[in-house]
Amino acid sequence: MNTRRKFLKTASVALGALASAPLTAGERWVEQASARWKSAVQDALRFIKVEDAEIIKLKFDKKTPRTWNAIKESGGNFPSVTFLKMTTSEGITGYTVTKGSDKDILGFAKKIKGLNLMNTEEVWHHMFFHDRKPVAKGKELHAIGSVDLCVWDIVGKALQLPVHKLLGTFREKIPVYAAGGYYAEGKSIPELVKEMESYVSEGYEVVKMKVGYLDAREDAERTRAVVNALGSSARVMVDANNGYASAYEAIRYGRMVEDLDLYWFEEPVAPDDWRGNAEVREALDIPVVAGENEYTRWGSRDLVENHSCDIVNIDTIKGGGLSEMRKIAALCSAYHVPVAPHGFAHMNVHAVASISNAIILETYPTKARDFNPALPAFSITDGHITAPTEPGLGMDPDATLLRKYKV
Repeated sequence: MNTRRKFLKTASVALGALASAPLTAGERWVEQASARWKSAVQDALRFIKVEDAEIIKLKFDKKTPRTWNAIKESGGNFPSVTFLKMTTSEGITGYTVTKGSDKDILGFAKKIKGLNLMNTEEVWHHMFFHDRKPVAKGKELHAIGSVDLCVWDIVGKALQLPVHKLLGTFREKIPVYAAGGYYAEGKSIPELVKEMESYVSEGYEVVKMKVGYLDAREDAERTRAVVNALGSSARVMVDANNGYASAYEAIRYGRMVEDLDLYWFEEPVAPDDWRGNAEVREALDIPVVAGENEYTRWGSRDLVENHSCDIVNIDTIKGGGLSEMRKIAALCSAYHVPVAPHGFAHMNVHAVASISNAIILETYPTKARDFNPALPAFSITDGHITAPTEPGLGMDPDATLLRKYKV
């Protein structure tokens, strides 16, 4: 007992002397790091709740050219973008781009008032299951996905980390492709080739073009011209946007271009034609992509269990948000199926950065920013971009744009 008292007394004196001694640079760094760590823990334990939510619309003043894919026309008007803004009890403001009904989005933002936004799983579960019949598809999923993304933006800002760091970063150099190659008035093969070449000049090593609107032979001719022009500098994807009425029509086109080593063949037939997708996949040596028009982990399960595709490209917002995208990716990984999320790159970049079986990020090239400057183009080097470093999603609308273009 005497020995124990003596030890404690000696240790106490030693610790007192140590505390009063001047700190070295290394010790100061440890002390500061410890303070930062404690602050981060306190932030994580904070109760952050929604105070208010609003929809912000920006409409720009430069008309886009009229274009179309296999199933619908777009452009020819003044482009716009819609943001969800959520303010919180802690003074943190979250932003994300939305899809779906403004009324539904604000309804779900109201539904989660009183919940701790730091509990992201609880928040998603409450939106999906609370006070309504649980459906795995529909416009409500667009709203849930929009709110979920805004919640993740708030959590990232609360912890002063980009969202991919919260999810667990897997890669910081992210492979990307340029989405383009639409049909347009007066756009023949030379103009299409020139467009694709401009994307390669921008730094892309994978580019995507539309098919399915013209006769199979004409589309095969367009595809072959682009592949031959780009040579070894870039690979080509084709996207039919569900344009082929039957699997045999998609297969007919696919066999004409099968020797071109295409990166993938996206949405060859109708979204709910799982068997047709499986037939195309079985008949061709081109990877088949599907899922852009599916919803949640349950829709992903149906795709992979029916052997409908080689790659799942469920849309992050329509699919249910980042919380659900993580589950979709995990389910797909159990089947050794990669994912390539469809939709806005500025939110999907966090998914692709943090999901091990994600293979590439869809982006729009610089020229698209001429018409819609709300989300700036990424800097591309050797076909890759760098994962974001700013806290949250990094999608806050620019104050100058708000003043000039807010509706």
